[in-house]
Amino acid sequence: MRRNWPQAGHFYEAEKLKRMSILINKDTKVLVQGVTGREGEFHTRAMLDYGTNVVAGVTPGKGGQFIEQNDDTVPVFNTVKEAVAMTGADTSVIFVPPPFGADAIFEAVDAGIQGIVCITEGIPIQDMMKCYRFLQERSGWMVGPNCPGLITPGECKIGIMPGDIFSPGNIGIVSRSGTLTYEIVDELTRAGMGQSTCVGIGGDPIIGSSFVDVLGWFEEDPATHAVVMSGEIGGNDEEKAAEFIKTMKTPVVGFIAGKTAPPGKRMGHAGAIVSGSAGTAQAKIEALNAAGVTVADLPNQVPELVRKALQK
Repeated sequence: MRRNWPQAGHFYEAEKLKRMSILINKDTKVLVQGVTGREGEFHTRAMLDYGTNVVAGVTPGKGGQFIEQNDDTVPVFNTVKEAVAMTGADTSVIFVPPPFGADAIFEAVDAGIQGIVCITEGIPIQDMMKCYRFLQERSGWMVGPNCPGLITPGECKIGIMPGDIFSPGNIGIVSRSGTLTYEIVDELTRAGMGQSTCVGIGGDPIIGSSFVDVLGWFEEDPATHAVVMSGEIGGNDEEKAAEFIKTMKTPVVGFIAGKTAPPGKRMGHAGAIVSGSAGTAQAKIEALNAAGVTVADLPNQVPELVRKALQK
């Protein structure tokens, strides 16, 4: 069944959704681009240990090799097209170096991959501008670049998130910061609040999926009863999200990092910079408050705010 997703620039096919999570689940067939590199192999093994259905890897010139982990054997192919044809992979996670990041995205989409998780940090903005335009003309979805990935606890982990802090439940998480995601998730898990799906959208100026995209997917997911949105200084994505939240029935709790950041100084992510009067933490908090979102001052306040939001 086709659904009307928020029109915020994502390239998502609604019929690909599995309804008890967003984007990924235990049936997702994962392909790893850059699988034989240090980071790619390390995190491929971690994903396999978590139970992710990794069906293939791709490294040009390394076709015919295998990545073996416990009882799992992952074949390596020279091209994404070959890997998709042989294994039916539908989602790719990208660990290639920054100069080749855009080409990896293009190759995945051209091969028919429906979901892309780009972990690579440092892809030039000019390259991502071309990728973003390319993606708008095609079906599917992309998270990243410069992101920790996403996870449906107990089913599938794609990226670099530490799976042991997550627990299955009904709280959705969307964040620009991987580290803050982990801190908030750990607080929720310790409070007995499991998560439906957690998405790290990435901290670069140009990314594949925005807050609005992910909030829309959570809004349509019957397994998500509340959402935690963790933002930071820089850009206006949080302000756009606040406008969208006004249309949501699912309660949202917020957290904004970077309150003490001086204007003109980049804090962590490439997109985390205050320019003039735009992108300040206070402006984002005020926009969220106006949308009815309670914003935590500290991550450890999030569980109690979620509890109160669910009771309303």
